[in-house]
Amino acid sequence: MKMKQVVRIENGIAFVLSFYLFTLLDFPVWLFFLLLMIPDITMVGYAFNNKIGAKVYNFGHSLVVPLLLTIGYFFYLNEYLLLTIIIWVAHIFMDRFLGFGLKYEDSFKSTHIHRL
Repeated sequence: MKMKQVVRIENGIAFVLSFYLFTLLDFPVWLFFLLLMIPDITMVGYAFNNKIGAKVYNFGHSLVVPLLLTIGYFFYLNEYLLLTIIIWVAHIFMDRFLGFGLKYEDSFKSTHIHRL
């Protein structure tokens, strides 16, 4: 098995676990799927150029911000913040499962997982 396949499989499993965690909350399941694509709004940076696009896209598709928000959740215990974190992380795992990784500045199709 190639390393790309391992990365994709582990992210697929993480996506399923994120969805399962979401189902343990009292939010409707349809809300998960409705909000799942919201992080792709970060593709708007590509309207300017590849450099700005990659930076904005990578900001929205990096696990750093959701992990920092998780620390905030432990202080405020706000269930809407938890909902946001789970959906955001699930989106990242879904993207990486599908092969859409963090972007290099040369092209939208050039990712840290492989070239699309």
